Amino acid sequence: MSLGHLGGLLLIALALPAQDKPPACESYPAGDTVILPHQNEPGALSLDPAAPMWRTGVMAKMDRLCQTGREAAGIQSEVRAFWTDSAIYFLFICPYKVLNLFTPPQPGGPRNKLWDRDVVEIFLGSDWEHTRRYREFEIAPTGDWIDLAIDLDRRGPGDRSWRSGWTTAARIDSKRKVWYAAARIPLSAVSDTPVVRGSRWRGNLYRIDGEGPDAMRSFLCWRPSCVTDRDPNHVPERFGTFVFQ
Repeated sequence: MSLGHLGGLLLIALALPAQDKPPACESYPAGDTVILPHQNEPGALSLDPAAPMWRTGVMAKMDRLCQTGREAAGIQSEVRAFWTDSAIYFLFICPYKVLNLFTPPQPGGPRNKLWDRDVVEIFLGSDWEHTRRYREFEIAPTGDWIDLAIDLDRRGPGDRSWRSGWTTAARIDSKRKVWYAAARIPLSAVSDTPVVRGSRWRGNLYRIDGEGPDAMRSFLCWRPSCVTDRDPNHVPERFGTFVFQ
């Protein structure tokens, strides 16, 4: 999500009644660690949750609103993940009510402002000393994508030429009203040092859903950020931990 959404997110804060604001959501009981199982390289990226590559992947839920920790009724989402010697893999399973899309799709290259429509997001960082530096990966139901190198301490848009070399896929099942997104992210896109069993990364998983201004949309997180006065996604102090098993 863009770092420039403060105006819209302030509207979210104003729209929330006092009882919805932190620290109430600090009590959300979800664990803060995902243990990533290791697999051999699976071949082609699949969007089928029943495919062999996803059967042993760890499952995480995105069923809470980032700002409040309250349940996101009707759009609770599931994420599956694992890693190989060269990459980390994610599959998002996202029930929807209505889709909010850029059309026509432009999946051949990064699409700016993808966060203004329905999207899933992966934030990953391997640097435990500079925790405000991390990578952002986004995929839309149409297959549009963008990847970004984030440094919250650096002014300006940062290095927009950075590309991770990742592989993405997406599809919409309009009959079941579910959309799927999958990603293969090279480990070297996030970490300068080799990833081994026991390595630990920081990160969070997100989904932005719905039509209208940000104040009317749903911001889902694996780890609720519990902030209402700024972008609820770019809150690295609330990131969870990914452990490579």
